[in-house]
Amino acid sequence: MQTIDDFVRLVRDELGMPLQDHEVEADLDQLPEWDSLYLLKLVTVLEQTTGRQLPIGRLLEARSLQEIYQLAVRA
Repeated sequence: MQTIDDFVRLVRDELGMPLQDHEVEADLDQLPEWDSLYLLKLVTVLEQTTGRQLPIGRLLEARSLQEIYQLAVRA
């Protein structure tokens, strides 16, 4: 996962979530299908994809998928 486009594809493919490009910056509360199970699955997939542990506490505080992406590429 190198780019935000890769991240969006990962969310679509792995979560089965019909994410629009502009929704990456939206507050998670505004995403029609978002719930805590999506977050758990996304964290698992991101850790498998990146090969490293992610800062779970900070991910739980993230307000958008954009923030989650930024945390994942920095970790």
